[in-house]
Amino acid sequence: MKRFMAMLLVLTLSGSILAGCGAPKETAGDDNTPPAVNEQKPAENEAVEGQMAKIGLGHITSIAKSKDLEGEKAPVGQVDTVMVAAGFDKDGKVIKVTIDTAQTKVEFDKDLQVTTDVAQNGKTKVELGEEYGMKKASQIGKEWFEQAAALGEWMVGKTVEEIKAMELKDGKATDAELASSVTVSVGDYIAAVEEAYNNAIEIGNGAVKLGLGTEISMAKSKGYSKADGKETLPVAQVDTVMTVGAFDADGKVVGTIIDNAQTKVQFDAEGKVTTDKNAEIKTKVELGAEYGMAKASTIGKEWFEQAKALGEWMEGKSVDEIKSLKVKERDESHKNVPDVPELTSSVTITVESYIATIEEALTNAK
Repeated sequence: MKRFMAMLLVLTLSGSILAGCGAPKETAGDDNTPPAVNEQKPAENEAVEGQMAKIGLGHITSIAKSKDLEGEKAPVGQVDTVMVAAGFDKDGKVIKVTIDTAQTKVEFDKDLQVTTDVAQNGKTKVELGEEYGMKKASQIGKEWFEQAAALGEWMVGKTVEEIKAMELKDGKATDAELASSVTVSVGDYIAAVEEAYNNAIEIGNGAVKLGLGTEISMAKSKGYSKADGKETLPVAQVDTVMTVGAFDADGKVVGTIIDNAQTKVQFDAEGKVTTDKNAEIKTKVELGAEYGMAKASTIGKEWFEQAKALGEWMEGKSVDEIKSLKVKERDESHKNVPDVPELTSSVTITVESYIATIEEALTNAK
């Protein structure tokens, strides 16, 4: 009996020892854990290298090419607006960029009456495409829109400082590779991409495309008139709406910037330009409180505040959802004012142009 109990004790102890020598249980982070388990995913709002983290809009407007009435030469109000929409990664490198220019002319006759069809919207150089007519005069046989696209492609992957370091001669690129595809002067486009970076706003994750939408109106231009002792002097007015949109893979807005350059070239009764042709032309956003909407606003908000609120409302929505915004007519000049609770306290401007340009931004997005 004693021998049996001794043998039983030996077997029990042997089993315990074997159990203690068994393979250890796997624990999280152990060296034996597959590498994929140890990979850290970025936080929900954390910027990822190589993806758009910010978007910006840069622009430069000039009226320097406007002309007086001189003999048989009729006066012209010319507004040139350079526009650059750019997306940047977390390190400030350009991820996406679109370059365009609106060269808009309002022509008058010798009697200072408007001869341009101001009921038609103007077109940018990119929109004009082959119609712009640079190719026939280009030494490299490329249209303006092709050269602008090539310049944008060269900017991708570079920081603004690297772009600004481009060597120029008479405003044109001297780099042999770039000079073979870009012969236009590039100074304004470099300045505009720098402005886009300096004014860039942060956006959420998921942006894969960036687009620029524009709408150009000359409808508020006027010729000379005099009635009942009241004189109306000629003015060429060009309103250039610019909207930058960043979109996710499903076409929903991830971020947006809305601005409007309301530019006037004024003439006297003799057809001479009276507006300072060398003055800095500011957009409504750049004018800020100087634009003066707050004092006349029923909600006490400036134009730039309302444009920002509208852009923020667009985020997370598809273009179709944005286009379905319920609107109301406030007066003859404001026929499409938002009529939804989330906007009535922040947006009282008419919004049709901004909805049209976010749609165009998506159409043009790349």
